[in-house]
Amino acid sequence: MLQYIIRRLLYAAPLLFSVNILTFVLFFVVNSPDDMARMQLGQKHVTQQAIDNWKQQHGYHLPMLYNGEQSGVKTLTDTIFYRKSIGLLGFNFGISDSGRNIGADIKQRMWPSLALAVPSLIVGLWVNISVALLMVLFRNTYLEFSSIVACVVLMSISSLFYIIGGQFLIGKLLKWVPISGYDSGFSAIKFMILPVIIGVFSGIGSGARWYRTLFLEEVEKDYVRTARAKGLTETQVLFKHVLQNTLIPILTGVVVVLPLLFMGSLIMESFFSIPGLGSYTIDAINRQDFAIVRSMVFLGSALYILGLLLTDISYTLVDPRVRLS
Repeated sequence: MLQYIIRRLLYAAPLLFSVNILTFVLFFVVNSPDDMARMQLGQKHVTQQAIDNWKQQHGYHLPMLYNGEQSGVKTLTDTIFYRKSIGLLGFNFGISDSGRNIGADIKQRMWPSLALAVPSLIVGLWVNISVALLMVLFRNTYLEFSSIVACVVLMSISSLFYIIGGQFLIGKLLKWVPISGYDSGFSAIKFMILPVIIGVFSGIGSGARWYRTLFLEEVEKDYVRTARAKGLTETQVLFKHVLQNTLIPILTGVVVVLPLLFMGSLIMESFFSIPGLGSYTIDAINRQDFAIVRSMVFLGSALYILGLLLTDISYTLVDPRVRLS
């Protein structure tokens, strides 16, 4: 088990470094520091002196990879790549273009994102699996057909409709919960109820259909027929055998998503005025704060790699044979 984890970690390290290189290319080669300065200062009537001053203030005046004006180690350390990209490998995000500590902002804003994402994941997973099991239990009936039609309809509707409709119906007409906002501590619960409900409801269509497909593949296998022949009821077959044998694909979907919960939901947080990492990224894009956007892109990629690593490890817990691969 330990050797398997070490081997996966060794695979992840060069992948993370490659992501860092790609992020650097996208933000400093494709979009040069001069372009950043012009977008910040305005495209029209911007003098070269103003551009140089902006680059000097934000540390973008250095050479990209090699500083020929320095000697020794400083030829590599006094560069944009070292100062702006190498630190990301240690999750040192530095200072934003507006002068804020990005690491401190992330630590502060990750909690609202998790407060929204974790309940949505847990409740959504339970609802989707339950609906899918009911569809399989009543397969080849009008109930299954109606459920499939309902799932297709739910999938066809934009998530913005659920957000705006939920805010209008539940927040404005019924006035059960606030339409938007956020508060600290347990007072935040009342602000989380509506976005969690909308997040779960909008995902039922795709989630239930996905799990239904997994369960239908299992109910036709030989071990299920054997279980029925032993006298087990259909409910016992589904919960004791079918559900257990679909854990690997379920874990694939869940574990990969776990690190990304940290990043928050861009649309949901913006519409509900939740000060999480999703709205943090949107605000940075609107302000053209390239340091924050670059940090969030790298962080999202690193968390996705972590999710893949956790998925591989979780496979070994469900099926020990995976360790041998």
